Amino acid sequence: MSLLSPGSHRVAALFSDEALVAAMLRVEVAWSAALADTGIASTAQAAAVARAAATGAITPDSLAAATESAGNPVTPLVSALRAAVGDSAAAALVHRGLTSQDVLDTALILLARTALDRLSAELRSSGRALARLARAHRDTVMAGRTLGRYAVPITAGLKAAQWLAGIRDALGPIEAARAGLPVQCGGAAGTLALLGELTPDPPATVAAFARRLDLADPGLPWHTRRTPITTIGHTVVTACDALGVLAADVLALSRPEVNEIREGSAPGRGGSSTMPHKRNPVLSVLVRSAALRAPQLGAQLHLAAAEAVDERPDGAWHAEWEALRGLLALATTAAAQAAELTAGLEVDTESIASHVADAAPDLLAERGAPGDPATYTGSAGAFVDHVLTRWAATESEETP
Repeated sequence: MSLLSPGSHRVAALFSDEALVAAMLRVEVAWSAALADTGIASTAQAAAVARAAATGAITPDSLAAATESAGNPVTPLVSALRAAVGDSAAAALVHRGLTSQDVLDTALILLARTALDRLSAELRSSGRALARLARAHRDTVMAGRTLGRYAVPITAGLKAAQWLAGIRDALGPIEAARAGLPVQCGGAAGTLALLGELTPDPPATVAAFARRLDLADPGLPWHTRRTPITTIGHTVVTACDALGVLAADVLALSRPEVNEIREGSAPGRGGSSTMPHKRNPVLSVLVRSAALRAPQLGAQLHLAAAEAVDERPDGAWHAEWEALRGLLALATTAAAQAAELTAGLEVDTESIASHVADAAPDLLAERGAPGDPATYTGSAGAFVDHVLTRWAATESEETP
């Protein structure tokens, strides 16, 4: 959580160092269980590892200094876990056949899965609110604007439907990425050489490892082929793009001189430190801020992917960690804020009608004749219906 990222308290527990340690321990426990599943370890040995991981003795504070010395948090975590196991035979099998990147990559994938689930749920919540808005205002004639000037008439329902379509477009890739999240398992240089010393069928152990974590088995390691990470980044940034459009539109339409669509009020939200009359559109501001920050974090992931050299990277991998975690926290926070924003959106039909009446000559200029703007909304209603039909199909689909 950071006071300079307002709203981050909503998801802080999902991406904290404590959550990361728990994810890494879960990976190590799953690996020991996979060794037992394929006859390399005994069930009792795997159980001893699970008990040691559950004691709560391994904390971020206990790993901090040694993490700098090792260059990553996995090495000190493995040492602490081995010491906690007690049984020497079981301790010797902790992490056997893995490398630090296998554990940290898979732990980050687990955090990403939590984030994508949360992101999907919040986007669906926003989608339901926008669908209601689009349906209610399907035929509410509104001034269309292009390049900051009046264009031709649209409807408030179409405005909401376009926001909804952006959210729907973002949902599909998010849920596809979530379904395909892979384990990382390659050993020291991506050959599973040490695991091959323990079993004649290393892929079977990797498959058991993936099943234990309910992740995909990618078939080969991706130590320097960072597509799983950049795919997560791309889908998350795309969601932020859609939310950014929504927030920017609300900010423009809620200006006092426009006052057509605005945030709903809530006790204590949007106040000014010096101007008691103000009700600032705080949620829209914060969502837009996230949309402006997310692309650079996504770009960092792509830059790191392009520099992932040799069989395991020297710095490029390390440069991903905070960018990925920061992007996931930023996007899930913004999605939660957007869900609250869309649930409370207020449409001022009187203000909308007044602007339409005042701007009628401009709104009908393309038509070349005076008349009623309501007769010149083209296929707006059909487009709203199309989006609502697509959304209904999305809503009927099973979610993770």
